[in-house]
Amino acid sequence: MSAWVGVAASSGSRGYGSLSMAEQHQKQNEMRQLVEQAVAQAFQAQIPQLQTQLVQQVLHALPAPANVAAAAGGGDSSSLVHAVSNIHAGSTQKEILRALLDSGSGYCSRIALFVVKAGAASGWQARGFGDDESVKDFSLDLNAGPVAHTYQNRVATPGNIAEMGRRFVEQFSGPANEQVLVLPLTLKEKVAALVYADGGDSGKLESSALELLVIATSAWLEVVSLRKQAAARDDVSMTSRAEAAPPPPPPVQTVSSFSDPFAAHAPKHVPASVPTPAEPAAEVVETTSHASAAATAAAADPWAGMSPEDADIHRKAQRFARLLVDEIKLYNQAKVAEGRRHKDLYDRLKEDIDKSRGTFHKRYGNTAAASADYFHNELVRSLAEDDPSIMGANFHR
Repeated sequence: MSAWVGVAASSGSRGYGSLSMAEQHQKQNEMRQLVEQAVAQAFQAQIPQLQTQLVQQVLHALPAPANVAAAAGGGDSSSLVHAVSNIHAGSTQKEILRALLDSGSGYCSRIALFVVKAGAASGWQARGFGDDESVKDFSLDLNAGPVAHTYQNRVATPGNIAEMGRRFVEQFSGPANEQVLVLPLTLKEKVAALVYADGGDSGKLESSALELLVIATSAWLEVVSLRKQAAARDDVSMTSRAEAAPPPPPPVQTVSSFSDPFAAHAPKHVPASVPTPAEPAAEVVETTSHASAAATAAAADPWAGMSPEDADIHRKAQRFARLLVDEIKLYNQAKVAEGRRHKDLYDRLKEDIDKSRGTFHKRYGNTAAASADYFHNELVRSLAEDDPSIMGANFHR
């Protein structure tokens, strides 16, 4: 630019000799205006990139935010742990992604998820935009500023709202401070979705917490996918073996042929005699066999007699209770050891237990799983190692 200005100025000055002073002055003013206009246009085109670079440099220079520092030190980590637990309580992709948006909305004012498929990023759901479906069918420009950088490099990228593209700004407007964050949700080392977040009118945008939640979501989606693949392989393998095996011979209802699932358990009292007629003996064995099969099925699936919807709620409630209790154990290992030794575990962990109990009942207290009280049972099973006395005299449901 400076070289161009020098050439323009020198070329203009060579023609000034034949002009009057007033005409020379006017010519210089015209040249100055042309140069200023060219510089302004070039600078305007570089503003978004300069703003992004400046924001990144300032963020690197600033100390860690208070909430992130506290979380790293274990001070206020419970909210983040609860957020991750909520994500891990999901068993389907839809449940997990909704939990990510619900949890993420606690660390920003607006958050939206865009699914990447066939080279396009289409809106799925949002929080804080006034309507959870407001981004549906809106496509992000994968060549726009932070979106392109996140998609190509698989890293969280801060930016300015202007870099999101004119269509995005016209559709959703922008945050008060104009700062946005785009995060990659990766599956199998590919960007499966992009998460957009900004501070809205309040300016609330906690980048580190949002990155943690997106990473936790990516990991959990991978785990759920692998579990489903393993289950499908097992089903196929069992079906193949069943089809390949010859049909079993018809069962013979005799005492010796009955497979007792409790054969290893020797009863203390054995009857003095057993029925000798063939028909009654077979009837007793058959009845016992059906009862034992039903008991085995019930032990394998305690919710076998429920509707699919209620059984699913019970499974999720039990899994969520285990996550909450595991969290208590993880962050209070010393107190757990002392409490078990002195049999006053509840007194030492009262605040954490009551808080987690409240979280559990808030989610499942009005569902079909409320009567089972999985959280209480998990406290006794996991924390107290199946010995309720370890919880102490003040422990209650």
